[in-house]
Amino acid sequence: MRLQLSFLKQLDHRAQTANSLLCVGLDPHPELLSENTAEAARDLCFHLIDATADLALAFKPNSAFFEAFGSSGIEALRNVIAHVPEGIPVILDAKRGDIASSSEAYARSAFDVLGATAITVSPYMGRDSVQPFLQDPTHGVFVLCKTSNPDADEFQNVLLNEPDSSPLYRQVAINAQSWTTNDNLGLVVGATDIAALALVRSAVPTAWFLVPGIGTQGGELAAALHAGLREDGLGMVINASRSIARAADPHAEAMRLRDAINEGRAAVLAARKQHMTLPLKKDQAALYQLAQVLASTGCVRFGEFTLKSGSISPIYLDMRRLVSNPQALWVVGQALARLLEPLQFDHIAGIPYAALPISTAAALISRKSLIYPRREAKAYGTKASVEGVFQAGDTAVIVDDLATTGETKFEVINRLQEARLVIRDIVVVVDREQGAEALLNQAGYKFHAVAKLRDLLDVWQTLGIISAAQHNEIASYLAEQSR
Repeated sequence: MRLQLSFLKQLDHRAQTANSLLCVGLDPHPELLSENTAEAARDLCFHLIDATADLALAFKPNSAFFEAFGSSGIEALRNVIAHVPEGIPVILDAKRGDIASSSEAYARSAFDVLGATAITVSPYMGRDSVQPFLQDPTHGVFVLCKTSNPDADEFQNVLLNEPDSSPLYRQVAINAQSWTTNDNLGLVVGATDIAALALVRSAVPTAWFLVPGIGTQGGELAAALHAGLREDGLGMVINASRSIARAADPHAEAMRLRDAINEGRAAVLAARKQHMTLPLKKDQAALYQLAQVLASTGCVRFGEFTLKSGSISPIYLDMRRLVSNPQALWVVGQALARLLEPLQFDHIAGIPYAALPISTAAALISRKSLIYPRREAKAYGTKASVEGVFQAGDTAVIVDDLATTGETKFEVINRLQEARLVIRDIVVVVDREQGAEALLNQAGYKFHAVAKLRDLLDVWQTLGIISAAQHNEIASYLAEQSR
């Protein structure tokens, strides 16, 4: 008999009483079975349930592996769900989604026939295809939001033009929250994209997430907990399937995972309590997204690099690479557009060459005029030193990819002022924190950066892109350069 609480309250209750966020996936892959039969699949799952029930927040049987056996598989699935001890939620991983009448039948199958507590559902057909699963508050739904499979971004990461050029998965998270008042809807958000996990958490701070992707699929636990935990240290159903099923001792492996999750939770909550790291707000989630884009496109590299000055740097930034990745270019342009929104100006002045593509992206997103100063005035035709359409006395905001000392910005400022443009603000994607802000502010200009390099360093370490040793080496280098 299920607890007569709303589904999300059941999760809260079980998480607190079991002191666990671990979800044990029941995926009877053929290679795990003693023989390829429904009975062998059932027996494997019985074994896993018996071995891990004291450690599990929930169990998640995958319907596909049982359906493959036909009617005997369906009966085996029903028996597996019935074998789960009372008080432990069972999430049927079936990814249903159809017209309302079909969804009503799927809901009866999942909840009344099979006995599951909750089910995974696709949101692709909209609210009415999900509603039938939400009618009973004691039954729950996890809506597919940002999944962990390799090609998830093909649709889920498509950027919407309105209202704020956010990715589709974020809009799914926001819209789905309005689909029920029964306290029984969560989201599937994979651990393989930490920036997305952070962005969804910032959009829906109190939601429960079903989080696949830790372990075999490459998700990093500490980073996922940092990005996905609610303020109360709950809100994540962290799934592990193959690592437990393949272990010689499933109980020991489940205990190791449960304890690792709890240690990570404690570290995150302690850091938040000391204000070392706060629950991610939207701007912080955007920082994660920028950090991941710069790393994944090779715009930031770590090692040993000789700079133009001749000095040796442990980090190298090159945003020219963004031109070959439209999706990444759009993300950076979006970040710039958000920073530009409150400023008063007539034109965006992009600095050639690295900043021109990102300035163009920002201009398209913000629907602002773009101009740019030439590196050398034309010796023919109009002999223009600044390209674009503008009037004397117009205000231009300078946009560049990076700022180091800030000295090179004055050459651009002078060229624009010679064209009788007014300059008040300078905006960059990344501030290397080597004096640019102080120098430009002292000269009477307002300096703005999407991100400071030290903040990005913290995120890259959290994402597992750099080690603690690399973080400290680069931070020391930056501190030395800023003296």
